[in-house]
Amino acid sequence: MSLPGDVPALPEERVVRQLIAAALYENLCGPIALAPCPARRFEWRCNGRAWRAHGRIGAFGRPRLDPGTVECRTGCVWNQASIADAVADLPADPQQRVRLGQELAQTEALVRWNRLNAPRHDRRRMSFSALDAAIDEGHPYHPCFKSRTGFDEHDHRRYGPEAGGAFQLVWLAVTRDLLHMSLPDAEETFWKRELGAAGLAEIAAHAAALGLEQQRFGLMPIHPWQWRDLSANRLRPLLQAGRIHDLGAAGDLYCASQSVRTLGNAQSPGRSSVKLSLGIVNTSTLRNIEAHSVATAPELSRWLDAVLDSDPLFGTSYRLDILREFAGAIVDRDGPLGGEIAAIWRESVESKLADGECAVPFNALMAIESDGLPFIDPWLQRYGIKPWLDRLIEVAVLPVWRLLVVHGIATEAHGQNMVLVHRDGWPERLILRDFHDSLEFVADFLANPNLAPDFPTLDPRYRRALPNQYYWMERPEDLRDLFVDCLFVFNLSEISHLVQSFYGISEGAFWHRVSLRLAADIAEHGLGERAACLGFGSPEIVIESLLARKLGLSGEALQHKVPNPLAAVAPIAREYA
Repeated sequence: MSLPGDVPALPEERVVRQLIAAALYENLCGPIALAPCPARRFEWRCNGRAWRAHGRIGAFGRPRLDPGTVECRTGCVWNQASIADAVADLPADPQQRVRLGQELAQTEALVRWNRLNAPRHDRRRMSFSALDAAIDEGHPYHPCFKSRTGFDEHDHRRYGPEAGGAFQLVWLAVTRDLLHMSLPDAEETFWKRELGAAGLAEIAAHAAALGLEQQRFGLMPIHPWQWRDLSANRLRPLLQAGRIHDLGAAGDLYCASQSVRTLGNAQSPGRSSVKLSLGIVNTSTLRNIEAHSVATAPELSRWLDAVLDSDPLFGTSYRLDILREFAGAIVDRDGPLGGEIAAIWRESVESKLADGECAVPFNALMAIESDGLPFIDPWLQRYGIKPWLDRLIEVAVLPVWRLLVVHGIATEAHGQNMVLVHRDGWPERLILRDFHDSLEFVADFLANPNLAPDFPTLDPRYRRALPNQYYWMERPEDLRDLFVDCLFVFNLSEISHLVQSFYGISEGAFWHRVSLRLAADIAEHGLGERAACLGFGSPEIVIESLLARKLGLSGEALQHKVPNPLAAVAPIAREYA
């Protein structure tokens, strides 16, 4: 549907507004004051041209521009800015501008296609899997929020989550010297559980018909789009050499989630989901799977499991669960294909729910439905706005905070990676997912370093890796930056923006509530020294410049400092001082 301020019938307007807001935020158009302020006009020059917009500065310095107000001047005439106008004036080389323009145009086209071809029913009544596919708003900050470079309209209809299509995975037989697997039990046991006896027998029959021996070949799933893309060129030498064989599509039907490459079982939602390499670009990232992370994923889940089990408060007042990534497989891990054919299996949300519990992706909480009201409006009306928000802070913030401050582990807790479990709309507990490439720690800051994986044994790359290259960071402040960047700046700030837009509770008041709750937690559990190491009272926080990275900029341009609303509240500020 939409986010606050969007005009669903004008997708280009949202793309331009989001692009310009990001450019202002990341100082790509020159510095602007990022202190919170009420509605005002912004004026600036970029590439020699005059620009203006109307809006306000929200939490963490986020520019919140009003729809339809982004204009640029040509000669003496002000016109509403187009994608082409905005891209032309950004600081990047011509090749990067062309690529960005194409991705923005694709984003606009797919948003328009969704509006015309994928009308939604009442999302408030959907099951978790259906809702996870129906959250079509995309990233609330990144302007390429639905670029999916590599997909055409047919692919979008076939494999995009919005269309709700179901499809089988393609299966390959791969010589064992090319195959690396990290499975929780014996291969046959694993495949029977994931495929079912009938599905495994079907695939085995295809392999037998080709004369393939089980001792020489192992199984590997691949996304049908990825198979079509790779088999036409990069896989051809291995196919011709008989090192990889096509066994065809088989097994259960799957549907794409909002992440596109993570697929849920359409026939049995309680069964595991599978993340597959998918060589499309969405937002800033090529959606293949990092080769090093495939064998590491199960170890990271085992580590998090052990940490949660070691702390009884995660089962009571800080209720937290994870979707365990319990298996991984990859073809040609250390060769030129490394990461282009890979899979990670994880538990489903449905398998985690008790009787009476429901679940929603966290980014549903910031969405607007077809009735023009927030997704969460019925819950706010039932329980009261402030009591519900206080409960949300308790359930969604404190477990992630405790994992970091008490145990020294930061996760990429943005809206897509968090799942809110509720009963009739009342927040009950939190589930986190997707850790294989989004977990960080500092060895000296871990509460129990003996629980951590032995990384050098998992992948040769780790033996010569530097801090900040993979999972281990250099300073505790780096963990804080990930926590604030993901959980606050590009996640909860969308909810604070929503409640200010619809319910008159200012963003400042919302973040004051968050700060007070964190300060109380510091006092209650004696966390002053740990919080001081992380520097939560710093007046400014360093966050990633997502658009600058997209533009191919480097160095200092890839990060920028933003005001920290937590710094105004004692004892957070005192602990930092």
